[in-house]
Amino acid sequence: MTPHTNGHTDYTVIGAGNGGKAMAAHLALMGCRVTLFNRTFDRISAIHKRGGIDLESYDGGPRGFGRLACVTSDIGEAVNQSRVLMVVTPSSAHAEIAAHAAPHLRDGQIVVLHPGRTCGAIEFVKVLRDKGCRADVTVAEAETFIYASRSDGPAQARIFRIKEAVPLAALPANRTTDVLAALAPAYPQFIDGVNVLNTGLNNMGAIFHPALTLLNAGRIESTNGDFQFYIDGVTPSVARVLEVLDRERVTVAAALGIRARTAMEWLQMAYNAAGADLNEAIHNQSGYYGIKAPATLNHRYLFEDVPMSLVPIAALGQRYGVSVRAMDSIVQLACIVHRTDYWRRGRTLDKLGIEQLSVSEITQYVNEGLRD
Repeated sequence: MTPHTNGHTDYTVIGAGNGGKAMAAHLALMGCRVTLFNRTFDRISAIHKRGGIDLESYDGGPRGFGRLACVTSDIGEAVNQSRVLMVVTPSSAHAEIAAHAAPHLRDGQIVVLHPGRTCGAIEFVKVLRDKGCRADVTVAEAETFIYASRSDGPAQARIFRIKEAVPLAALPANRTTDVLAALAPAYPQFIDGVNVLNTGLNNMGAIFHPALTLLNAGRIESTNGDFQFYIDGVTPSVARVLEVLDRERVTVAAALGIRARTAMEWLQMAYNAAGADLNEAIHNQSGYYGIKAPATLNHRYLFEDVPMSLVPIAALGQRYGVSVRAMDSIVQLACIVHRTDYWRRGRTLDKLGIEQLSVSEITQYVNEGLRD
């Protein structure tokens, strides 16, 4: 089937979770021709039957019935429908999606990871190359997900908030302008994120999620998460651990020539929350009040954020001479709690194909691409 054109960009949204449904419905309501893909058809059968998704929003945001052009569990059909592929899945699924999409991609397509976590675009491109994909495809990643959203039912989604500015970078960065131009009619909120090392090393979830979950493990298991995750879970001692993790992340970025935002700077920028230290700043963030802790330790804050965020940041630190002992400790605790080896399962530098690159070589790669 050939892509349809009607003056709007054609989009395929890959993943029908909370975020994927919200994005697909919103794009459709903006007048785009939208395909929704999910690996298991059961999850999208109600959407397929109704032909779209009901979207609700707060504060005058988008709402209505987003009619979709195609709803499918066939990756070939999904990829063939659109120029722009929006991947809205846990980052632990990126490699699998790349492997399945590789035979179907064609020149000129754009793949955007929402978000990439850390080194998502690098991993995606490596898998495409390993699978023999020779199409001239541009892979990009967002620093964070543009929506705060949830699923209200099998064919219903709700948007709480749309972020006003989200950094995005292509791999290589000299293609970022083209990606931003393609997305701009629907998403003017995306801004130049410099390169994928910048977007990946400004990954705040890597700092806040795993450590806060593990340091509150007993409380999570004894209460099934019945406490305020940030407000009750962050105490002065917990905040000191988060501060050390954050300092390691910023130092890893500096070793790569990147000025990463600190957690304090990020809270100020995103939420206008400040304080004398991280503990105080977190408690001054009004949006954290009411957010409950995970009900279980089997949660993406560990099984996604550890292997796809902390592991690659720590691996970059080890490669370029930065002490990352606090990160190592958190990764090791997660391995023990989940009885698995996140170092083996995670985004290590050999899996990313960058283990032999010097700082100048990795910088050249993310900015300009591989040299022949």
